[in-house]
Amino acid sequence: MSFGKNPHVPKAEAAELKAADASDPMARERALREAAHLWDRAAEREKPGRMRDAYLANATRNRAQADGDADPGDADGEAPPVSDPALLN
Repeated sequence: MSFGKNPHVPKAEAAELKAADASDPMARERALREAAHLWDRAAEREKPGRMRDAYLANATRNRAQADGDADPGDADGEAPPVSDPALLN
C-alpha cells in the first residue's frame, strides 16, 4: 500500500463499473449503494476541500441512481444505455 493515497477511491470506481455491467436491476442497485458507501468512506479520509466535495457528490449521485431518481447518463452527459439489443442495429 502506498502512503498518501485514498484506498477507497479505486474500490468505489470498481463498484460503479460493476453497477454499469450488472444485468439484474437488484444487483445494479446494490452495487450503486456499495459505491455510494465507499465514496462516503473516501470523503471521510479527505480534508475539507475540493476532493472531499467531489467524493460526496459522487456518493449522492450513486444513491440517486440507486433510488431511480436520476438517469445514469445525466451526470456524464452521455445517453443512457440501450436495454434492447435489437435497437443497436
